Amino acid sequence: MIQINNLTKSYGGRVLFQDLNLKLFSGNKLGFVGRNGSGKSTLFKIILGEEPYEGGEIILPKNYRIGTLRQHLHFTHKTVRDECASALEGDAQHDVYKVEKILFGLGFTQEDLDKDPLSFSGGYQIRMNLVKLLVTEPNLLLLDEPTNYLDIVSLRWLGAFIRAFEGEVILITHDRDFMDSVSTHTMGLRRKNVSIIKGNSVKYYAHIAQEDELYEKSKINHDKKRAELIDFIARNKARASTAVMAQSKQKELDKMGIMENLESDSDLSFSFSYSPIPAKVIMSVKDLSFGYNPNELLFKKLSFNLEKNKCLAIIGKNGKGKSTLLNALAGVLTPKGEITTHPSTAIAHFGQTNIERLNMNSTIIDEIQSADNTLPNVKVRGICGTMMFSGDDGEKKISILSGGERSRVMLGKIIATPANLLFLDEPTNHLDMQSIDSLCDAVKRFEGSTVIVTHSEMLLRELADQLIVFREGGAEFFNGTYDEFLEKIGWEDDISDAPKAQKPIQQGSKKEQKQQRAEIIQERSRLLNPLKKEIDYCENTIMQLEDKLKISHEQLIVYSNNGDSSKLMELSKSVAADEKMIEELFERLEVASDEFERITKETDEKLEAL
Repeated sequence: MIQINNLTKSYGGRVLFQDLNLKLFSGNKLGFVGRNGSGKSTLFKIILGEEPYEGGEIILPKNYRIGTLRQHLHFTHKTVRDECASALEGDAQHDVYKVEKILFGLGFTQEDLDKDPLSFSGGYQIRMNLVKLLVTEPNLLLLDEPTNYLDIVSLRWLGAFIRAFEGEVILITHDRDFMDSVSTHTMGLRRKNVSIIKGNSVKYYAHIAQEDELYEKSKINHDKKRAELIDFIARNKARASTAVMAQSKQKELDKMGIMENLESDSDLSFSFSYSPIPAKVIMSVKDLSFGYNPNELLFKKLSFNLEKNKCLAIIGKNGKGKSTLLNALAGVLTPKGEITTHPSTAIAHFGQTNIERLNMNSTIIDEIQSADNTLPNVKVRGICGTMMFSGDDGEKKISILSGGERSRVMLGKIIATPANLLFLDEPTNHLDMQSIDSLCDAVKRFEGSTVIVTHSEMLLRELADQLIVFREGGAEFFNGTYDEFLEKIGWEDDISDAPKAQKPIQQGSKKEQKQQRAEIIQERSRLLNPLKKEIDYCENTIMQLEDKLKISHEQLIVYSNNGDSSKLMELSKSVAADEKMIEELFERLEVASDEFERITKETDEKLEAL
């Protein structure tokens, strides 16, 4: 067990943690959430001994080893074997057999050991970093945004690895779907401290919302009581006959203290500006082909129609041409074939190259204004505020902004541009979970069409109506949702860019795998559907009863003030019954949610095994 007691850390005058306490028990896998800049990565550095702190203590068991998976890949040796063996320390420096054993377990072959690490795909390079981490035999893994720049196939592999890891894990990621698929608990950093609950991030945010609601209700009663005491003291302290009573009330007031207002985090809440268009089909693509080398086309003869109010997602492994295709559709590149759009089509383009082209010497206001110079200053400042740059923050130079802040500036520029066709290339990079949720909602409400490149399975499930899938040999159009793609085709044929240690699967067994996959998905639906209904029923009924209780409590006050004891007694019984019902529903909800989570996890593991 790792234990942190009363940890305090500040930068300048800003306090990140104040008396932070944490206990991490054996086998815990924590999804670590909190707003950008709240101090999550700083806490990691403190645990790793890379950052000082002002107060508190960190207690580790004897011989407890902590390892971290670095975000950036940096190789200095010429072969896979030497690169991974470089992590061996002390007396273990010559135990290369340990390295080879782990490499074989992660899918590398004997021939791969002498290859250049840079010759492998990003997913296999991540595996090399994992080998370098695992040979140190850590008890705890600290993973800070390990999902950045990984493609879907590599993400699925990493998820299976974390679930199978026998030690403890603390994971920071903006990918809510990935986090919830691997974590046993969720830990949140807010208001300078951490809290942990068993379950996923959805359960965590519901829990803190309930805590905040109870606090606000208590504060209303607390403030009302304080006001009454202050008024009583003011009226009676000057009179001799009541001065003693006033002093007593003053002591009571002093003991009460003050309940501070809760600090609320700013959230993105925006809509893309829609430019009306009469066409049903916004873009028509026929026989589209492109390659930087004429002999090696990234995609060829690609044809599809994009209708109004539809979202087309471009998916696949890194380096296959997803961003290239998006840039070709957006008019940045010139492919072969036909791209036909309606004359009223208006494009807004969010891409990593666009963000890099932000003028470092401009202010946020200037950059957003540059999207449409006809916008009045009030409107521009309103967009700045929407993107969480209110007041003087709008005067900040682009050069001093973080990656997440620059992404929000780029979103602000898109909002300032009326459009009916959005091109979004990995728009969630550098955004926190709440900002990603806001982005997802904005795309859903957008009346035009969207083309998006993303590795987030959550966004794919929420948004995608159609897919372009980059697989071995090029790109294919799939007219259906992401779940339909997984059910009908799936990723299993494209799991590896490198040779596998096991024997190649025969064609007959591939068909058998797809049959098994379909049966597993069908069984999952059969088991999860009644649980989903139970969860929805409990949540909806709890909300209805809580609304009813709110009215009943107000009515109780009226009956009490009027001295209507019979109605007071009758309504009190009803309130007690409703409160008991809510408790029972919460218990049912927890049982159903845990079972839903268990079945989902088991099914994912079965699908991963296939």
